[in-house]
Amino acid sequence: MERLVLAGWILMFGAFAAQPANAQGKPPTKGKVLSPRSEQTLTDGWRFHKGDVTGAEAKDFDASAWETVRVPHTWNAGDGQDGGNDYYRGVGWYRRQIVIPKGHENRHFLRFNAASIVADVYLDGQKVGSHRGAFGAFCVEITPYAHPGRSHTLAVRVDNSKFEDVPPLSGDFTMFGGLYRPVELLTTSDVCISPLDYGSSGVYLSVNKLDADEARILTRTIVSNIGKKKRSVQLAVMVYDAQGQIVAALGTPKVLKHGEQEIRLKLSIPTPHRWDGRADPYLYRVAIELMDGMKSLDRVEQPLGIREFKLDPEKGFTLNDHPLDLHGVSRHQDRAGMGWAITDKEIAEDFGILDELGCTAVRLAHYQHAQPAYDEADNRGMVVWAEIPLIDQVRDTDAFRENVSQQLRELIRQNYNHPSICFWGIHNEVTAPWKQPAPDPTATVTMLNTIAKQEDPDRLTVSAGCDPEEHPANWVADAIAFNRYFGWYVGSPEDFAPWADRMRGAHSDKPIGVSEYGAGASVKQHVAWPPDRPKHNSPLHPEEWQSFVHEAHWNAMRDRSFLWSKFVWNGFDFASDGRDEGDAKGINDKGLVTYDRRVRKDAWYWYQANWSERPMAHICASRWSPRPASRYDVRVYSNCDEVELFFNGLSIGLMPVTGHVAVWQDLHFIAGMNELRAIGRRGGSEVIDKVTIVGE
Repeated sequence: MERLVLAGWILMFGAFAAQPANAQGKPPTKGKVLSPRSEQTLTDGWRFHKGDVTGAEAKDFDASAWETVRVPHTWNAGDGQDGGNDYYRGVGWYRRQIVIPKGHENRHFLRFNAASIVADVYLDGQKVGSHRGAFGAFCVEITPYAHPGRSHTLAVRVDNSKFEDVPPLSGDFTMFGGLYRPVELLTTSDVCISPLDYGSSGVYLSVNKLDADEARILTRTIVSNIGKKKRSVQLAVMVYDAQGQIVAALGTPKVLKHGEQEIRLKLSIPTPHRWDGRADPYLYRVAIELMDGMKSLDRVEQPLGIREFKLDPEKGFTLNDHPLDLHGVSRHQDRAGMGWAITDKEIAEDFGILDELGCTAVRLAHYQHAQPAYDEADNRGMVVWAEIPLIDQVRDTDAFRENVSQQLRELIRQNYNHPSICFWGIHNEVTAPWKQPAPDPTATVTMLNTIAKQEDPDRLTVSAGCDPEEHPANWVADAIAFNRYFGWYVGSPEDFAPWADRMRGAHSDKPIGVSEYGAGASVKQHVAWPPDRPKHNSPLHPEEWQSFVHEAHWNAMRDRSFLWSKFVWNGFDFASDGRDEGDAKGINDKGLVTYDRRVRKDAWYWYQANWSERPMAHICASRWSPRPASRYDVRVYSNCDEVELFFNGLSIGLMPVTGHVAVWQDLHFIAGMNELRAIGRRGGSEVIDKVTIVGE
């Protein structure tokens, strides 16, 4: 028999298969267990020059006068977020020395986790690879050009100019240029699990059957043999539970010809523990190991979350047969002073803020994000909408279709094993009337939907639509959500509810959601409640109007279970260098949190009151200080049963919390110090918020 259960094989190859858990109770990770695979992150030692330079790829080129930088790096960290729409879009060069690890049979690869937008890679002056697309990872094999133990000159030319064949062609965000995600030197044996399949892990895991007794797992592994001779190997698959114990294992011998081939194995996990969103984000770990007798050739580990989900036009989203309201935010990846060149630390901080907010889902807009973002969602139990940067417009050319297809395959293959991802987004606002005339996007969207289904038949495709709502391109995917800004760009916040009901009535057979809604807000601008609507493109973006818009929208969304998604735009302020509105040029200020992540706006607390189980109370308009001495309503967002307010040391009274808001009307703020203290009470516990407001 070709396949064999590893009960006896584990004993025979116990050194590689029966690895103990580490101190944290987790199985060994990422090629560190008896495997020749190694990864070196190339962070330091880079020289950078902004501008194109003839001959900069040459081995003996003198770059000593260039700037010394660390990667991740962007050349737009300053000018990409200061307004004027004049940030540098052009060529930048990077150079550094790399030493190739010794090993007679080793192979060597360079993995770029992203380079914006077009990258050409050179080793000692020889072009070894290129990539078109700002967001997906790509991997280049340098084995034919590398000499183990020797130093080589790595040069990378990166260009963030606009390219007509590379989406996005436009968008309301800055296209930061540079090597803004890590670069790694990867070394494997001559036979390995391929890192060249669209920059993926080379391993694909799917659940073919699931019930309480059993989960049947299909593993597909892309194996590469660079040698000209056939090789006899064994491929082993081991599934570890969260405690590091092997719960399933299977292996097969294979004879590998020169080149790549796919090896499939099916195995069963008894009484599977499901990945169940925030309630229980349980993860297994799958190790795939290539062996030549007792010698380990390569090992890759991937997460496995076992779950099932579906969408219903009436009931919305269900996870593991129980309803789950998908509410959360969209997220851009940039940050003040850093642009896109953030690290794992900033990503973890963002997801910590969203976790505290109570998000059950996150839309990672408008492009493929870094792997740690999807890892965070896996570990925290947030359902993910992942998408490609097909925004506003398409081009009716073969080159455009080829590139957007490439970016979709990269997104899917590189993120195939993340259980948090339930949706592949295939476009955003490609029917936008303000971007016309442009080619009809329907054929391109249909092509992408077909590719997504071929690549991954188990997940759902989605689109973020806009006007005209009935355009055929909006209805190609499995589900549609709309970007609707009532009370900001059009109409009033009260228009949302009738719009949602109208869409439901017109399309009762299609899941309909909300992919964007919101309003801009400056934490430095304030008005009395109830606020008047400002102009969206004016210098005035008072924080109170943002709160007003979000209160109205969420109150309308809360009980409409047919809305399968409810995504605030945006979780965080982000750079859009062409904007000139509110109190900051170059910033889209619709975030619930400021660009530097230091301030959570009042609307953030509105959603925390609605989404989080943790008792909280927040006094609104606390940053409006100083303010004129006058009479004001005091509003407190809370998920407690009741809130007591103290004003300058005196109790103003105990208020029941209705609709997550408690209001004390017409309080007289005096000239000088006005101290407010709110005590929220629920089930015997208390939470306190206090502020001091200066009257003048």
